[in-house]
Amino acid sequence: MIERRSKILRHRVLLVDDDLEISSAEGRAALMLKSELELSDVDVVCAPGASDGRSLFLSDAGLHGILLDWTLGNNPDDPHTAALELIRFIRSRNEKIPIFLLTDRGRSSGLSEEVLSLVSELIWLMEDSAPFIGGRIEAAIKQYSSGLLGPMASALIEFDLVHEYSWHTPGHTGGTAFQKSPAGRLFYDYFGEAMFRSDLSISVGELGSLLDHTGPIGEGEKYAAKVFGAHRTYSVTNGTSTSNRIIWMACVGRGQKIWVDRNCHKSNEQGITMTGAVPHYLMPTRNRYGLIGPIPPENLLAKKLTEGGRPVHAVITNSTYDGLTYNVGRVLEVVGDALDRIHFDEAWYGYARFHPLYRGRFAMRGNPKDHPSDAPTIFATHSTHKLLAALSQASFIHVRDGRNTIDHARFNESFMMHGSTSPFYPIIASNDVSASMMDGKGGEVLVEESIREAVAFRQMVTRLWREHDDSGDWFFQTWNPTSVKNPHTGKQEAFEAASPDLLVSEPSCWVLHPGDTWHGFDLEDDYCMLDPIKVSVVTPGVNIDGSIAEMGFPATLLTAYLDARGIVVEKTSDYAILFLFSLGITNAKWSTLVHALLAFKRDYDANAPLSECIPSVAGFYPGNGLRDLADKMQAHMKTGGILQSQAKAFSVLPEMAMTPADCYQKLVANEVERISVEDASGRTAATGLVPYPPGIPMVMPGEKLGTKKEPFLAYLLAIQEWDRKFPGFAHDTHGIEPEDGVYKLLVLK
Repeated sequence: MIERRSKILRHRVLLVDDDLEISSAEGRAALMLKSELELSDVDVVCAPGASDGRSLFLSDAGLHGILLDWTLGNNPDDPHTAALELIRFIRSRNEKIPIFLLTDRGRSSGLSEEVLSLVSELIWLMEDSAPFIGGRIEAAIKQYSSGLLGPMASALIEFDLVHEYSWHTPGHTGGTAFQKSPAGRLFYDYFGEAMFRSDLSISVGELGSLLDHTGPIGEGEKYAAKVFGAHRTYSVTNGTSTSNRIIWMACVGRGQKIWVDRNCHKSNEQGITMTGAVPHYLMPTRNRYGLIGPIPPENLLAKKLTEGGRPVHAVITNSTYDGLTYNVGRVLEVVGDALDRIHFDEAWYGYARFHPLYRGRFAMRGNPKDHPSDAPTIFATHSTHKLLAALSQASFIHVRDGRNTIDHARFNESFMMHGSTSPFYPIIASNDVSASMMDGKGGEVLVEESIREAVAFRQMVTRLWREHDDSGDWFFQTWNPTSVKNPHTGKQEAFEAASPDLLVSEPSCWVLHPGDTWHGFDLEDDYCMLDPIKVSVVTPGVNIDGSIAEMGFPATLLTAYLDARGIVVEKTSDYAILFLFSLGITNAKWSTLVHALLAFKRDYDANAPLSECIPSVAGFYPGNGLRDLADKMQAHMKTGGILQSQAKAFSVLPEMAMTPADCYQKLVANEVERISVEDASGRTAATGLVPYPPGIPMVMPGEKLGTKKEPFLAYLLAIQEWDRKFPGFAHDTHGIEPEDGVYKLLVLK
């Protein structure tokens, strides 16, 4: 007999009553109710007061019910305020959890309409029997818990609990096969029985079909469409890269003209190659730190006026990797009449609908019923696993039908072309859970917590920077305004001194206003907003005019220092590091980061040995301290021209010799050769060249590389020189393979 290791799902309630610890009739009745519930396998967590009750509610999202004494506090002069405040707090975060108010008939007659609307049921402890009350509570918490998960996740768990014998794929049959070998048993024990029992075959009709969008899976997609504000939603199990390619294959045919954001994910580049589309690029902007901005309205307008022929499709990245979000209404105002279909790649931005700070700045904005039928059809893709809560590879495609829409049957042909006939069911279920978590009050609460943590971190770092700057010293900055205008008073306030409530609720605090020097972009007002959740920490070294300062250091040095302390960053640009304040970030987590930044400053100022600071690279720089290496890096940035050549390389488009699709056919036919960057003048790139940072295409397949004096090869030669001079800090450029310090790339013969 194999021991079951999965945790049995149990219900849990919170009992808040300060009579529990005293010998009174009400206290004994409450303890009797607790015992009755525990006999029915309901766990009861006790809180002997309102403060403990609040803390336990906050710390335990697994509660299925609240039992609350109406006379919390034992204060005869103010007997109900503590209970009412706790009830209001619970309802501000969870509008559905059952709240049972423990009172008596005499007190209940005076309850206000507000209290009666906030609680689920009244319990008269001294008059009804414990079994009767327990039964009422059990029924309510079962009804509540049954509605927590979306249709697909609920069906998957219910199927698992039936324990059917499996005669279909996958061959491990609920994990049994793994238990027949030592290696398999170790694997099984690590991940647990529930994961293997939920890894099922499409033969399980009770769960419906991902490819046909039927049954609980189809119902889950309808539920997600309601939550995310779409007419239709499709659940994708192999990432937003696949979601993007599905949209491309459904919308674009060979030889058709498309507009594509040059700051796009490589999956959109692959979509161009797979469809044979003819790309016309929408050029974004860049600032002095090398951070990528939005496509300005004038660039969109110029594209609309100068490019002949109507495009069939357009792709725009929202938000950018560094957290810049569009005023979507303004984008549609500029180009909506020129396009029938617009695809917003919002892989990193799936939470925007669920907090008012982002209003109007995401694709599925407003009520889907208000989307005019003669407006463009809108697509949005979300990586639910990135900044929401889902398993890796979980993704959604959302559709707002408009003019020249693609109906479900046609769209599903592309979906089936890319979708697996053997999907991992827990991924689909996690999409369902992600939608459930965002539904109602809970979604806004979760997103606001992330925003508040990001704001608190930004304010702390800005305060430290201000204190050092006022004394003529240096410190890191977070990339955001150093002062904000309070719309209620009309006065400017230091960013670090502004009310957190203001920063969490007022979009104007984050808008890139014209003339503000902090952001470095030339944009019309209200067109673009910085998302506070995406935090860039800026290292010293770049002057406000974009020139390289005498003192400072590239961000890659700080990244290596943090990595040595177990802190892994999301992205490193030349002078900025990106941190994502996702739903899982806590105060304790980001306070560790602040301590690490302070430690870097201390070690930099003291020129601490590299063997202590960054042991992994110390062997390359014998005898050097942290500041020694920083100074050498900064001097090279000043004379090597990396930032300047990068800016030029990403401000113009290479000449397109052929479409990416035609170029790919030559690659497949091996009509290519591998050469060094030094020998690449006048040649045509056979694959895309995508430097990290910033992670967007500098040269697309089929585009000409120019000469060494032109920006594309000049930039590659500049970072090749850096890589040779600073081992351990090499650049990562897709399409480039270093060989003994020489950059090699594929070009067409």
